[in-house]
Amino acid sequence: MSVITRPWGRLTLAGKIILPLVALLVLLTIVLLVGFASGLLPSLLGLGGQLVGDNIDIVRFAGAATALLLFTVPTAFVIILMEMKLIAFINLRVGPNRQGPWGILSSTLHGFKVLAKEDFTPTGVDVPVFTLAPVVTYLGAVMTIMVIPFAPGLFGLDMNIALLYFFAVAGLGVIGLMMAGWSSFNKYSLLGGLRAAAGIISYEIPLILAVVGVVMLAGTMSLNQIVASQAGSFLDWYAFQQPLGLIIFFIAAAAETGRTPFDLNEADSEIVAGFATEYSGMRFGFFFFAEYVNLFIMSALTTTLFLGGWNAPLDAQPVLDFFNVALNTALDPGALGMGLLFLVALGPPLLIVLFALPFWMLKSHWSFLKSLVVGFLLFNLLVMLLVGIWAYATFPFVAGLFWFLVKTFTLVALFVIMRGTLPRVRMDQLMGFAWKWLISAALLNLLVTAAAIVVLRDPSMPWN
Repeated sequence: MSVITRPWGRLTLAGKIILPLVALLVLLTIVLLVGFASGLLPSLLGLGGQLVGDNIDIVRFAGAATALLLFTVPTAFVIILMEMKLIAFINLRVGPNRQGPWGILSSTLHGFKVLAKEDFTPTGVDVPVFTLAPVVTYLGAVMTIMVIPFAPGLFGLDMNIALLYFFAVAGLGVIGLMMAGWSSFNKYSLLGGLRAAAGIISYEIPLILAVVGVVMLAGTMSLNQIVASQAGSFLDWYAFQQPLGLIIFFIAAAAETGRTPFDLNEADSEIVAGFATEYSGMRFGFFFFAEYVNLFIMSALTTTLFLGGWNAPLDAQPVLDFFNVALNTALDPGALGMGLLFLVALGPPLLIVLFALPFWMLKSHWSFLKSLVVGFLLFNLLVMLLVGIWAYATFPFVAGLFWFLVKTFTLVALFVIMRGTLPRVRMDQLMGFAWKWLISAALLNLLVTAAAIVVLRDPSMPWN
Protein backbone atom coordinates (compact mmCIF):
# COMPACT_ATOMS: atom_id res chain seq x y z
CA MET A 1 0.00 0.00 0.00
CA SER A 2 2.94 2.34 0.59
CA VAL A 3 3.70 2.32 -3.15
CA ILE A 4 0.30 3.95 -3.73
CA THR A 5 -0.14 6.05 -0.60
CA ARG A 6 3.34 7.65 -0.61
CA PRO A 7 3.00 9.37 -4.04
CA TRP A 8 -0.58 10.31 -3.20
CA GLY A 9 0.54 11.98 0.04
CA ARG A 10 3.14 14.03 -1.83
CA LEU A 11 0.57 15.50 -4.21
CA THR A 12 -0.63 19.06 -3.75
CA LEU A 13 -4.31 19.82 -3.15
CA ALA A 14 -4.78 20.70 -6.82
CA GLY A 15 -3.14 17.41 -7.84
CA LYS A 16 -5.44 15.43 -5.52
CA ILE A 17 -8.43 17.06 -7.24
CA ILE A 18 -7.22 16.89 -10.84
CA LEU A 19 -5.83 13.32 -10.80
CA PRO A 20 -9.12 11.59 -9.84
CA LEU A 21 -10.97 13.74 -12.39
CA VAL A 22 -8.54 12.71 -15.15
CA ALA A 23 -8.89 9.04 -14.15
CA LEU A 24 -12.67 9.37 -14.15
CA LEU A 25 -12.65 10.95 -17.62
CA VAL A 26 -10.39 8.19 -18.98
CA LEU A 27 -12.65 5.51 -17.51
CA LEU A 28 -15.76 7.24 -18.88
CA THR A 29 -14.16 7.47 -22.34
CA ILE A 30 -13.33 3.74 -22.33
CA VAL A 31 -16.87 2.85 -21.23
CA LEU A 32 -18.41 5.03 -23.97
CA LEU A 33 -16.15 3.56 -26.68
CA VAL A 34 -16.91 -0.01 -25.60
CA GLY A 35 -20.61 0.79 -25.35
CA PHE A 36 -20.81 2.26 -28.85
CA ALA A 37 -18.65 -0.50 -30.36
CA SER A 38 -20.78 -3.25 -28.89
CA GLY A 39 -24.07 -1.50 -29.72
CA LEU A 40 -25.15 -1.67 -26.09
CA LEU A 41 -25.17 2.07 -25.50
CA PRO A 42 -27.37 2.98 -28.53
CA SER A 43 -29.89 0.33 -27.54
CA LEU A 44 -29.96 1.63 -23.96
CA LEU A 45 -30.43 5.20 -25.24
CA GLY A 46 -33.29 4.08 -27.47
CA LEU A 47 -34.92 2.22 -24.59
CA GLY A 48 -34.51 5.27 -22.33
CA GLY A 49 -35.99 7.57 -24.96
CA GLN A 50 -39.00 5.30 -25.39
CA LEU A 51 -39.47 5.09 -21.62
CA VAL A 52 -39.37 8.88 -21.31
CA GLY A 53 -41.81 9.28 -24.21
CA ASP A 54 -44.29 6.87 -22.63
CA ASN A 55 -44.14 8.73 -19.30
CA ILE A 56 -43.65 12.29 -20.51
CA ASP A 57 -46.12 13.75 -18.00
CA ILE A 58 -44.28 12.22 -15.05
CA VAL A 59 -40.91 13.33 -16.44
CA ARG A 60 -42.17 16.86 -17.02
CA PHE A 61 -43.58 17.04 -13.50
CA ALA A 62 -40.33 15.78 -11.96
CA GLY A 63 -38.24 18.18 -14.06
CA ALA A 64 -40.48 21.13 -13.21
CA ALA A 65 -40.45 20.27 -9.50
CA THR A 66 -36.64 20.05 -9.48
CA ALA A 67 -36.23 23.32 -11.41
CA LEU A 68 -38.64 25.20 -9.14
CA LEU A 69 -37.00 23.77 -6.02
CA LEU A 70 -33.63 25.05 -7.24
CA PHE A 71 -35.25 28.37 -8.19
CA THR A 72 -36.42 29.08 -4.64
CA VAL A 73 -32.95 29.38 -3.07
CA PRO A 74 -31.57 32.23 -5.26
CA THR A 75 -34.97 33.90 -5.06
CA ALA A 76 -34.72 33.93 -1.26
CA PHE A 77 -31.19 35.38 -1.49
CA VAL A 78 -32.38 38.17 -3.82
CA ILE A 79 -35.26 39.09 -1.49
CA ILE A 80 -32.97 39.08 1.57
CA LEU A 81 -30.57 41.46 -0.21
CA MET A 82 -33.51 43.64 -1.30
CA GLU A 83 -34.75 43.78 2.28
CA MET A 84 -31.36 44.77 3.69
CA LYS A 85 -30.82 47.45 1.04
CA LEU A 86 -34.33 48.96 1.20
CA ILE A 87 -34.52 49.07 4.99
CA ALA A 88 -31.03 50.61 5.10
CA PHE A 89 -32.24 53.26 2.64
CA ILE A 90 -35.35 53.92 4.76
CA ASN A 91 -33.19 54.25 7.89
CA LEU A 92 -30.66 56.51 6.11
CA ARG A 93 -27.94 53.86 6.48
CA VAL A 94 -25.43 52.58 3.94
CA GLY A 95 -26.44 48.94 4.25
CA PRO A 96 -24.33 45.95 3.15
CA ASN A 97 -21.50 47.11 0.91
CA ARG A 98 -18.48 44.89 1.59
CA GLN A 99 -19.26 41.38 0.34
CA GLY A 100 -19.01 41.60 -3.42
CA PRO A 101 -19.68 44.64 -5.62
CA TRP A 102 -22.14 46.94 -3.80
CA GLY A 103 -22.66 44.19 -1.22
CA ILE A 104 -24.60 41.90 -3.58
CA LEU A 105 -23.02 38.76 -2.09
CA SER A 106 -23.94 39.54 1.51
CA SER A 107 -27.20 37.55 1.47
CA THR A 108 -25.43 34.58 -0.17
CA LEU A 109 -22.78 34.59 2.55
CA HIS A 110 -25.56 34.75 5.15
CA GLY A 111 -26.88 31.50 3.68
CA PHE A 112 -23.45 29.86 3.83
CA LYS A 113 -23.08 31.08 7.41
CA VAL A 114 -26.31 29.34 8.41
CA LEU A 115 -25.18 26.22 6.54
CA ALA A 116 -21.85 26.18 8.41
CA LYS A 117 -23.38 26.49 11.88
CA GLU A 118 -23.75 23.45 14.13
CA ASP A 119 -27.06 21.63 13.74
CA PHE A 120 -27.85 20.90 17.40
CA THR A 121 -30.73 18.74 18.67
CA PRO A 122 -31.65 19.64 22.28
CA THR A 123 -32.23 16.98 24.88
CA GLY A 124 -35.85 15.96 25.41
CA VAL A 125 -37.23 16.90 22.00
CA ASP A 126 -39.29 14.57 19.85
CA VAL A 127 -36.45 13.97 17.36
CA PRO A 128 -38.41 12.72 14.29
CA VAL A 129 -41.03 15.48 14.50
CA PHE A 130 -38.38 18.08 15.40
CA THR A 131 -36.37 17.09 12.31
CA LEU A 132 -39.30 16.94 9.88
CA ALA A 133 -40.94 20.23 10.92
CA PRO A 134 -38.70 22.57 8.86
CA VAL A 135 -38.92 20.20 5.89
CA VAL A 136 -42.73 20.25 5.98
CA THR A 137 -42.75 24.05 6.28
CA TYR A 138 -40.34 24.55 3.39
CA LEU A 139 -41.96 22.01 1.07
CA GLY A 140 -45.39 23.44 1.83
CA ALA A 141 -44.12 26.72 0.40
CA VAL A 142 -42.20 25.27 -2.54
CA MET A 143 -44.92 22.91 -3.80
CA THR A 144 -47.33 25.79 -4.36
CA ILE A 145 -45.07 27.25 -7.07
CA MET A 146 -45.94 24.28 -9.29
CA VAL A 147 -49.24 25.86 -10.39
CA ILE A 148 -48.15 29.51 -10.73
CA PRO A 149 -47.83 30.52 -14.41
CA PHE A 150 -44.72 32.67 -14.91
CA ALA A 151 -45.26 33.20 -18.65
CA PRO A 152 -47.19 31.64 -21.56
CA GLY A 153 -46.26 27.95 -21.44
CA LEU A 154 -43.87 28.48 -18.51
CA PHE A 155 -45.47 26.69 -15.55
CA GLY A 156 -45.06 23.47 -13.66
CA LEU A 157 -48.61 22.12 -13.83
CA ASP A 158 -51.90 23.45 -15.15
CA MET A 159 -55.06 22.16 -13.52
CA ASN A 160 -58.71 23.17 -13.53
CA ILE A 161 -58.50 23.29 -9.73
CA ALA A 162 -55.06 24.97 -9.51
CA LEU A 163 -56.28 27.61 -7.05
CA LEU A 164 -57.81 24.95 -4.81
CA TYR A 165 -54.54 22.98 -4.95
CA PHE A 166 -52.59 26.12 -4.02
CA PHE A 167 -54.54 26.83 -0.84
CA ALA A 168 -54.65 23.15 0.15
CA VAL A 169 -50.87 22.71 -0.11
CA ALA A 170 -50.12 26.12 1.40
CA GLY A 171 -51.96 24.95 4.51
CA LEU A 172 -49.16 22.47 5.18
CA GLY A 173 -47.01 25.36 6.38
CA VAL A 174 -49.04 25.81 9.55
CA ILE A 175 -48.66 22.08 10.29
CA GLY A 176 -44.88 22.47 10.11
CA LEU A 177 -44.95 25.40 12.53
CA MET A 178 -47.10 23.45 14.99
CA MET A 179 -44.78 20.46 14.68
CA ALA A 180 -41.80 22.69 15.47
CA GLY A 181 -43.43 24.30 18.48
CA TRP A 182 -44.83 21.09 19.97
CA SER A 183 -41.73 18.91 19.46
CA SER A 184 -39.23 21.42 20.90
CA PHE A 185 -40.17 20.67 24.54
CA ASN A 186 -40.04 24.41 25.25
CA LYS A 187 -42.93 26.57 26.47
CA TYR A 188 -41.83 29.56 24.36
CA SER A 189 -41.70 27.38 21.26
CA LEU A 190 -45.12 25.91 22.03
CA LEU A 191 -46.66 29.36 22.54
CA GLY A 192 -44.99 30.59 19.37
CA GLY A 193 -46.36 27.64 17.40
CA LEU A 194 -49.85 28.21 18.76
CA ARG A 195 -49.74 31.91 17.95
CA ALA A 196 -48.48 31.20 14.45
CA ALA A 197 -51.22 28.63 13.86
CA ALA A 198 -53.94 30.91 15.26
CA GLY A 199 -52.86 33.81 13.06
CA ILE A 200 -52.42 31.81 9.87
CA ILE A 201 -55.69 29.89 10.22
CA SER A 202 -57.60 33.10 11.00
CA TYR A 203 -56.29 34.93 7.94
CA GLU A 204 -56.68 31.96 5.60
CA ILE A 205 -60.45 32.52 5.68
CA PRO A 206 -60.46 36.10 4.30
CA LEU A 207 -57.54 35.17 2.01
CA ILE A 208 -59.64 32.48 0.31
CA LEU A 209 -62.86 34.51 0.35
CA ALA A 210 -61.07 37.43 -1.34
CA VAL A 211 -60.28 35.36 -4.45
CA VAL A 212 -63.77 33.89 -4.84
CA GLY A 213 -64.85 37.09 -6.59
CA VAL A 214 -62.05 36.59 -9.14
CA VAL A 215 -63.14 32.99 -9.66
CA MET A 216 -66.73 34.13 -10.23
CA LEU A 217 -65.62 36.68 -12.84
CA ALA A 218 -63.21 34.32 -14.63
CA GLY A 219 -65.45 31.26 -14.37
CA THR A 220 -62.52 28.97 -13.61
CA MET A 221 -59.95 28.08 -10.94
CA SER A 222 -57.20 27.52 -13.49
CA LEU A 223 -54.55 30.19 -12.92
CA ASN A 224 -53.58 30.15 -16.61
CA GLN A 225 -57.17 30.88 -17.63
CA ILE A 226 -57.46 33.60 -14.99
CA VAL A 227 -54.39 35.32 -16.46
CA ALA A 228 -55.71 34.86 -20.01
CA SER A 229 -59.01 36.49 -19.04
CA GLN A 230 -57.07 39.65 -18.05
CA ALA A 231 -55.42 40.08 -21.46
CA GLY A 232 -55.51 43.51 -23.04
CA SER A 233 -54.70 46.70 -21.17
CA PHE A 234 -54.26 47.25 -17.46
CA LEU A 235 -57.92 48.27 -17.28
CA ASP A 236 -58.81 44.60 -17.85
CA TRP A 237 -56.97 43.51 -14.71
CA TYR A 238 -59.11 42.23 -11.86
CA ALA A 239 -57.51 44.81 -9.56
CA PHE A 240 -59.90 47.36 -11.09
CA GLN A 241 -62.89 45.02 -10.97
CA GLN A 242 -62.12 43.70 -7.48
CA PRO A 243 -60.40 46.57 -5.62
CA LEU A 244 -61.81 45.52 -2.24
CA GLY A 245 -60.80 41.91 -2.91
CA LEU A 246 -57.25 43.03 -3.72
CA ILE A 247 -56.96 45.02 -0.49
CA ILE A 248 -58.30 42.13 1.59
CA PHE A 249 -56.03 39.64 -0.17
CA PHE A 250 -52.96 41.84 0.29
CA ILE A 251 -53.58 42.33 4.02
CA ALA A 252 -54.29 38.63 4.56
CA ALA A 253 -51.18 37.69 2.53
CA ALA A 254 -49.05 39.91 4.78
CA ALA A 255 -50.42 38.06 7.81
CA GLU A 256 -49.99 34.64 6.16
CA THR A 257 -46.33 35.29 5.42
CA GLY A 258 -45.66 36.71 8.88
CA ARG A 259 -44.71 40.15 7.60
CA THR A 260 -44.97 43.42 9.51
CA PRO A 261 -47.25 44.45 11.14
CA PHE A 262 -48.37 40.84 11.65
CA ASP A 263 -44.95 39.33 12.48
CA LEU A 264 -46.01 37.81 15.79
CA ASN A 265 -44.62 34.34 15.08
CA GLU A 266 -41.22 35.54 16.28
CA ALA A 267 -41.96 38.55 18.48
CA ASP A 268 -38.54 38.98 20.08
CA SER A 269 -39.76 41.31 22.83
CA GLU A 270 -42.44 38.88 24.00
CA ILE A 271 -41.74 35.32 22.99
CA VAL A 272 -38.04 35.03 22.00
CA ALA A 273 -37.85 33.35 18.56
CA GLY A 274 -41.24 31.65 18.78
CA PHE A 275 -41.54 28.20 17.23
CA ALA A 276 -37.87 28.33 16.07
CA THR A 277 -36.36 28.99 19.51
CA GLU A 278 -34.67 25.58 19.77
CA TYR A 279 -33.53 25.37 16.15
CA SER A 280 -30.04 26.02 14.85
CA GLY A 281 -28.00 25.41 11.73
CA MET A 282 -29.66 24.50 8.47
CA ARG A 283 -32.88 23.38 10.13
CA PHE A 284 -33.37 26.96 11.27
CA GLY A 285 -32.30 27.98 7.74
CA PHE A 286 -35.27 26.09 6.27
CA PHE A 287 -37.68 28.20 8.34
CA PHE A 288 -35.72 31.32 7.38
CA PHE A 289 -35.81 30.56 3.65
CA ALA A 290 -39.45 29.42 3.76
CA GLU A 291 -40.47 32.87 5.01
CA TYR A 292 -38.90 34.61 2.03
CA VAL A 293 -40.09 32.00 -0.46
CA ASN A 294 -43.61 32.47 0.91
CA LEU A 295 -43.22 36.21 0.41
CA PHE A 296 -42.34 35.69 -3.26
CA ILE A 297 -45.14 33.15 -3.74
CA MET A 298 -47.84 35.39 -2.26
CA SER A 299 -46.62 38.30 -4.37
CA ALA A 300 -46.67 36.05 -7.45
CA LEU A 301 -50.21 34.87 -6.67
CA THR A 302 -51.35 38.48 -6.19
CA THR A 303 -49.85 39.32 -9.58
CA THR A 304 -51.58 36.33 -11.16
CA LEU A 305 -55.02 36.97 -9.71
CA PHE A 306 -55.29 40.77 -9.70
CA LEU A 307 -52.48 42.35 -11.77
CA GLY A 308 -52.77 40.52 -15.08
CA GLY A 309 -50.04 37.93 -14.53
CA TRP A 310 -47.68 37.92 -17.49
CA ASN A 311 -49.77 40.43 -19.50
CA ALA A 312 -48.18 43.79 -20.26
CA PRO A 313 -49.93 46.93 -18.94
CA LEU A 314 -50.55 48.09 -22.51
CA ASP A 315 -50.85 46.05 -25.70
CA ALA A 316 -48.31 47.48 -28.15
CA GLN A 317 -49.48 45.33 -31.08
CA PRO A 318 -52.13 47.80 -32.41
CA VAL A 319 -49.50 50.57 -32.49
CA LEU A 320 -47.02 48.31 -34.28
CA ASP A 321 -49.68 47.24 -36.76
CA PHE A 322 -50.52 50.89 -37.45
CA PHE A 323 -46.90 51.64 -38.36
CA ASN A 324 -46.57 48.26 -40.14
CA VAL A 325 -43.72 47.12 -37.87
CA ALA A 326 -43.14 43.39 -37.25
CA LEU A 327 -40.85 42.68 -34.31
CA ASN A 328 -41.18 38.91 -34.29
CA THR A 329 -39.40 38.48 -37.62
CA ALA A 330 -36.64 35.88 -37.29
CA LEU A 331 -33.11 37.20 -37.75
CA ASP A 332 -31.04 35.72 -40.56
CA PRO A 333 -27.34 36.57 -39.96
CA GLY A 334 -26.34 34.49 -42.99
CA ALA A 335 -27.96 37.08 -45.25
CA LEU A 336 -25.06 39.45 -44.46
CA GLY A 337 -22.61 37.18 -46.27
CA MET A 338 -18.97 38.22 -45.82
CA GLY A 339 -20.15 41.30 -43.96
CA LEU A 340 -21.00 39.04 -41.00
CA LEU A 341 -17.34 37.99 -40.74
CA PHE A 342 -16.14 41.59 -40.68
CA LEU A 343 -18.89 42.55 -38.23
CA VAL A 344 -17.89 39.81 -35.77
CA ALA A 345 -14.15 40.41 -36.14
CA LEU A 346 -14.03 44.23 -36.15
CA GLY A 347 -17.27 45.32 -34.47
CA PRO A 348 -16.49 44.44 -30.82
CA PRO A 349 -12.95 45.95 -30.73
CA LEU A 350 -14.10 49.16 -32.40
CA LEU A 351 -17.06 49.57 -30.06
CA ILE A 352 -14.90 48.87 -26.99
CA VAL A 353 -12.41 51.55 -28.06
CA LEU A 354 -15.28 53.92 -28.86
CA PHE A 355 -16.76 53.46 -25.37
CA ALA A 356 -13.31 53.80 -23.75
CA LEU A 357 -12.24 57.05 -25.46
CA PRO A 358 -14.56 59.43 -23.50
CA PHE A 359 -13.33 58.06 -20.15
CA TRP A 360 -9.69 58.26 -21.26
CA MET A 361 -10.05 61.85 -22.47
CA LEU A 362 -12.21 63.18 -19.60
CA LYS A 363 -10.36 61.47 -16.73
CA SER A 364 -6.70 62.46 -16.96
CA HIS A 365 -5.61 60.21 -14.08
CA TRP A 366 -6.99 57.09 -15.80
CA SER A 367 -4.72 54.94 -17.90
CA PHE A 368 -5.87 53.83 -21.34
CA LEU A 369 -5.95 50.21 -20.10
CA LYS A 370 -8.40 51.12 -17.31
CA SER A 371 -10.55 52.98 -19.82
CA LEU A 372 -10.54 49.89 -22.05
CA VAL A 373 -11.81 47.78 -19.14
CA VAL A 374 -14.71 50.21 -18.64
CA GLY A 375 -15.36 50.20 -22.39
CA PHE A 376 -15.40 46.40 -22.39
CA LEU A 377 -17.97 46.36 -19.57
CA LEU A 378 -20.16 48.91 -21.34
CA PHE A 379 -19.93 46.93 -24.57
CA ASN A 380 -21.11 43.78 -22.80
CA LEU A 381 -23.98 45.70 -21.20
CA LEU A 382 -25.00 46.98 -24.62
CA VAL A 383 -24.90 43.47 -26.11
CA MET A 384 -26.97 42.08 -23.22
CA LEU A 385 -29.48 44.90 -23.64
CA LEU A 386 -29.81 44.31 -27.38
CA VAL A 387 -30.15 40.54 -26.91
CA GLY A 388 -32.78 41.15 -24.24
CA ILE A 389 -34.76 43.48 -26.51
CA TRP A 390 -34.55 40.98 -29.36
CA ALA A 391 -35.68 38.10 -27.10
CA TYR A 392 -38.51 40.26 -25.70
CA ALA A 393 -39.77 41.05 -29.19
CA THR A 394 -39.28 37.53 -30.60
CA PHE A 395 -40.34 35.13 -27.83
CA PRO A 396 -43.67 35.72 -26.05
CA PHE A 397 -42.59 33.80 -22.95
CA VAL A 398 -39.62 36.17 -22.44
CA ALA A 399 -41.90 39.22 -22.53
CA GLY A 400 -44.37 37.50 -20.23
CA LEU A 401 -41.66 36.49 -17.75
CA PHE A 402 -40.29 40.05 -17.74
CA TRP A 403 -43.64 41.64 -16.81
CA PHE A 404 -44.48 38.90 -14.31
CA LEU A 405 -41.19 39.38 -12.42
CA VAL A 406 -41.47 43.18 -12.53
CA LYS A 407 -44.94 43.09 -10.95
CA THR A 408 -44.01 40.39 -8.42
CA PHE A 409 -40.83 42.05 -7.15
CA THR A 410 -42.65 45.40 -6.98
CA LEU A 411 -45.06 43.78 -4.53
CA VAL A 412 -42.13 42.21 -2.66
CA ALA A 413 -40.57 45.67 -2.34
CA LEU A 414 -43.88 46.98 -0.98
CA PHE A 415 -43.91 44.26 1.68
CA VAL A 416 -40.32 45.17 2.61
CA ILE A 417 -41.18 48.88 2.85
CA MET A 418 -44.03 47.96 5.20
CA ARG A 419 -41.52 46.21 7.45
CA GLY A 420 -39.40 49.34 7.61
CA THR A 421 -42.30 51.68 8.43
CA LEU A 422 -45.17 50.01 10.31
CA PRO A 423 -45.18 49.05 14.01
CA ARG A 424 -46.15 45.58 15.22
CA VAL A 425 -49.74 45.05 16.40
CA ARG A 426 -50.84 43.10 19.48
CA MET A 427 -52.05 39.52 19.21
CA ASP A 428 -55.63 40.41 20.14
CA GLN A 429 -55.62 43.17 17.51
CA LEU A 430 -54.30 40.69 14.95
CA MET A 431 -57.06 38.16 15.61
CA GLY A 432 -59.84 40.73 16.05
CA PHE A 433 -59.05 42.45 12.75
CA ALA A 434 -59.38 39.16 10.86
CA TRP A 435 -62.58 37.89 12.45
CA LYS A 436 -64.42 41.20 12.91
CA TRP A 437 -63.44 43.17 9.83
CA LEU A 438 -61.70 41.24 7.06
CA ILE A 439 -64.12 38.33 6.93
CA SER A 440 -67.11 40.73 6.93
CA ALA A 441 -65.53 42.81 4.17
CA ALA A 442 -64.77 39.68 2.13
CA LEU A 443 -68.38 38.48 2.41
CA LEU A 444 -69.60 41.94 1.39
CA ASN A 445 -67.29 41.83 -1.63
CA LEU A 446 -68.78 38.45 -2.61
CA LEU A 447 -72.34 39.76 -2.41
CA VAL A 448 -71.56 42.86 -4.46
CA THR A 449 -69.68 40.81 -7.07
CA ALA A 450 -72.50 38.27 -7.39
CA ALA A 451 -75.09 41.04 -7.73
CA ALA A 452 -73.00 42.84 -10.35
CA ILE A 453 -72.58 39.63 -12.38
CA VAL A 454 -76.32 38.92 -12.31
CA VAL A 455 -77.26 42.48 -13.28
CA LEU A 456 -74.61 43.05 -15.95
CA ARG A 457 -75.12 39.66 -17.61
CA ASP A 458 -78.91 39.71 -17.53
CA PRO A 459 -80.08 39.89 -21.21
CA SER A 460 -83.27 41.69 -20.15
CA MET A 461 -81.29 44.72 -19.02
CA PRO A 462 -81.29 47.65 -21.48
CA TRP A 463 -77.47 47.82 -21.65
CA ASN A 464 -77.12 44.15 -22.72
